Amino acid sequence: MSVFIGRKKELNQLHLLLKKESASLIVVKGRRRIGKSRLIEQFGKSIKMFTFSGVVPTEKTTLKDQLHEFGWQLGKAFDQPAFMDQDWNDLFLRLAKQTKKGRVLILFDEISWMGSLDPNFLGKLKNAWDLEFKKNPQLILVLCGSVSAWIEKNILNSSGFLGRISLNLTLDELPLCDCNYFWVEAGNNISAYEKFKVLSVTGGIPKYLEEVQPSLSAEENIKNLCFDRSGLLFNEFDQVFTDIFSSRSEIYKHIVQCLADGKYEYKDIYKKLKVEKGGVISEYLDELVKSGFIRRDFTWHVKSGKTSKFSRYRVSDNYLRFYLKYIMPNKEKIERGSYTDKSLTVLPGWEGAMGLQFENLVLNNRRHIFQLLRINPDDVIYDNPFFQRKTTRQEGCQIDYMIQTRFDTLYVCEIKFSKHPIKADVISDMQEKIKRLKAPRHVSRRTVLIHVNGVSNDILDSRYFSNIIDFSQLFKHADSGD
Repeated sequence: MSVFIGRKKELNQLHLLLKKESASLIVVKGRRRIGKSRLIEQFGKSIKMFTFSGVVPTEKTTLKDQLHEFGWQLGKAFDQPAFMDQDWNDLFLRLAKQTKKGRVLILFDEISWMGSLDPNFLGKLKNAWDLEFKKNPQLILVLCGSVSAWIEKNILNSSGFLGRISLNLTLDELPLCDCNYFWVEAGNNISAYEKFKVLSVTGGIPKYLEEVQPSLSAEENIKNLCFDRSGLLFNEFDQVFTDIFSSRSEIYKHIVQCLADGKYEYKDIYKKLKVEKGGVISEYLDELVKSGFIRRDFTWHVKSGKTSKFSRYRVSDNYLRFYLKYIMPNKEKIERGSYTDKSLTVLPGWEGAMGLQFENLVLNNRRHIFQLLRINPDDVIYDNPFFQRKTTRQEGCQIDYMIQTRFDTLYVCEIKFSKHPIKADVISDMQEKIKRLKAPRHVSRRTVLIHVNGVSNDILDSRYFSNIIDFSQLFKHADSGD
């Protein structure tokens, strides 16, 4: 789609920088395909903008290759032959001289690729900023990248860039109310359930949603994107992991495969990986979290409202889990063109897997849940998936999502996926969870059911749930009701 969708908050933050009377250095990070460069391009529509991108690193890529590519892009930007300088200092100086006056926006895209082969790259960039670029008070330099862990370690947490970053943006998936615009041409003719089936694969990733054709059914779109060897999402996994994690991509793949079926504590991941405990796996998990592929959910103590030391990891990226569950096991058949078309609902373990995908979509839109429950975010003490370990003094308990407010109220949320209307047995399940949940007597518990395909009359007649939220409500902008 040519129309830019969402990111209003981020655009407002960027536009505020135009009111400054000094140069601005910006960092933008986030998962591949999340729309980082597209956001900066939208911001720079009325500004003179220059974009430079690093070469995707391979085993054969050299520092000379990166310098040559930058020199070629620099020459092209200013209608000159490619510059053949052999040092970043010279190239940065050339760029600074060309942008020393007037409002100008410079984007260094995939900054980690650009600087990966020169240990002095960031030091030279820092000096170029201090000595040249910031002399132009109307200049904005954006450092953008998908390798978030590299950016945090080498830029955000580096003493060299301390106090120099004007704005640090991390782009997450689009909220569902913005995802809904990808079906705007279809009006109200597409059901929330059909949109869910697509989003269970794409999540709120703009690039993936751009490939969806609203005139086709969810099944046809998923078949074209995932189960055809020319489909974008058939080839996406290997490309994304190689681009971000390079030669170490295989160990990252192994870790996410271990997480594909559920939520696991740190010790459980070691068992599944069949390795001894050590710091390296912890680092890999942290990098996967920062890259936006998995999430680490901490539980908390209801009595004190303080974070517990216990946490669980889960795959938070819907495309990633769908690939691991359904595309990867059939990859050879799809490549040969011999994969037998199947309805989504007969894929093995489909309903259980979709339950996890549904949870991801809801948890990624928790601020909208606050609004639907009329909860002021400032009143929230803690909110997250909640679990309590079994001990001699308490039973084990797992809750899909729970919100604790300063008014001594717990909103206990059951996120329930079913291809049919939810039946009344969900009530007994919730009652058992409430019974096991250890909380002070003065704390109220309000039950919430979040569903996608309707609920039975028995549930409505019981009035057991304080609130019942239909997935379709998350497609509406809470502020306007549209």
